[in-house]
Amino acid sequence: MTTVGNNSIFIDTNVLVFASVVTAPLHAIARQTLVELSAAGNNLWISRQVLREYLATLSRPQNFTIALSPGALKKDVEDFQNQFLVAEDNFEVTQNLLDLLQKYTVGGRQIHDANIVATMLAYDIPQLITHNVSDFKRFSNLINLISLE
Repeated sequence: MTTVGNNSIFIDTNVLVFASVVTAPLHAIARQTLVELSAAGNNLWISRQVLREYLATLSRPQNFTIALSPGALKKDVEDFQNQFLVAEDNFEVTQNLLDLLQKYTVGGRQIHDANIVATMLAYDIPQLITHNVSDFKRFSNLINLISLE
């Protein structure tokens, strides 16, 4: 496991989508926010889960864009892997997720959010930037939430 300092921030999938697609809502804000966070010396993290969610989101049409081609998606993911630190799913992440399931009421799609928190705990990443702050409020005693807006 990699341990990092408190200047580490996990990037939720929606922030990557907004920052990457020019026609996406909040594109300019997301792009500028990532630039500023990086310039301030923060360690910016994503996970394999976020990469899969990005692919799932943009491989089908959205109300702000057509589905991206496999080639464009491949390039985006390769760029993200070079631009950000990538947290791997591992035993500790799974154990954290199972612990969270015992302490918080989550189910269905909320498991994805809980897994992001489990990953953040495994990698000592204290902050999450997301457009969906309400999805993570239940975990606010464990992580600091940064709203994209």
